[in-house]
Amino acid sequence: MLVKDIMVRDVVTISPLATIRDAMRVMKQRGVKSLVVEKRDQHDAFGIITYTNILKTIVAEEGDIDLINVYDICSKPALTISRELDVKYAARLMVSMNIRRLLVTATNELAGIITMNDIVGAILEIAEDGTA
Repeated sequence: MLVKDIMVRDVVTISPLATIRDAMRVMKQRGVKSLVVEKRDQHDAFGIITYTNILKTIVAEEGDIDLINVYDICSKPALTISRELDVKYAARLMVSMNIRRLLVTATNELAGIITMNDIVGAILEIAEDGTA
């Protein structure tokens, strides 16, 4: 099974200049736990902002959600993998790097995102079908 077979194609992105409040609003509206932070130019890398980044900033560091930009707290560069990669290698990378999400690219453009939940769900589906 390849990453492209189970990745989420409808990736929710946000501008690097958006505030934390903006990010929280988008996450709530779209029902997601992370946002891909867009590149500032073609030579830049994608970033990712998660609930953890936000909580660390506003709770632990007492940051202001209206004064801090997404770019300032996102994880960057976000790890990316090819959509043609076997899922088992994506899973190994997640486990070894202790991360829950990987951005999926095709010809250096954002094509999707894959999470641990996507991988576990696919394994469970295969097991339930009796093909594993």
